[in-house]
Amino acid sequence: QDETFLRVHEINRAGVSVIMVEQNARRCLQICDRGYVLDQGRNAYTGTGRELLKDPKVIALYLGTLADTD
Repeated sequence: QDETFLRVHEINRAGVSVIMVEQNARRCLQICDRGYVLDQGRNAYTGTGRELLKDPKVIALYLGTLADTD
C-alpha cells in the first residue's frame, strides 16, 4: 500500500492526471489536489484534499474523530 501511494504521487507530480478510488480516504486526501467524497453514490463533499481533511462533517462521517489534519 505504501509503495502504491508513493508511485501514484510521483506519477501525478510528473504531470499525469490520476483518478483514484480508494477506501483509505485519509491517505488519499493527503496526496490529492482535488477530492470528491461520495455518499450513497452521490457527490456529498468536494474540495482540495487539505480542505476535506479539515472539514468537520467529513471528519465525523468518514475519517473518525482521530483524523490527523497535518
